[in-house]
Amino acid sequence: QVQLVESGGGLVQTGGSMRLSCAASGRTFASYTMGWFRQAPGKEREFVGGITMSGKSTTYADSVKGRFTISRDNAKNTVYLQMNSLKPEDTAVYYCARRRFSMLGVSSARSEYAYWGQGTQVTVSS
Repeated sequence: QVQLVESGGGLVQTGGSMRLSCAASGRTFASYTMGWFRQAPGKEREFVGGITMSGKSTTYADSVKGRFTISRDNAKNTVYLQMNSLKPEDTAVYYCARRRFSMLGVSSARSEYAYWGQGTQVTVSS
């Protein structure tokens, strides 16, 4: 069973930065594309971005492009979400997720991800 554990959330002021981490269990981490999603109160969970197996390719939602950066360290089974220039509208619970099938690229569809972390709260104060 794959387990994903996010960390690094908290409270930050508008314009600030924060880095989230997601540690994965298992030996096949490097074979799977990883994604980040977020869910604000009263809204559906939305795609933030994703990174392919090797880390060479990333995809971002338009709302975070240029401000957020996803990276991964396959030796540590960890994926990161660096968030800069944070805005109040970035306030949400952030989730990392692993794609259902290996050797596939980034997808923005929640249904393409089979394993999810418990989420970490990010609050951006105005």
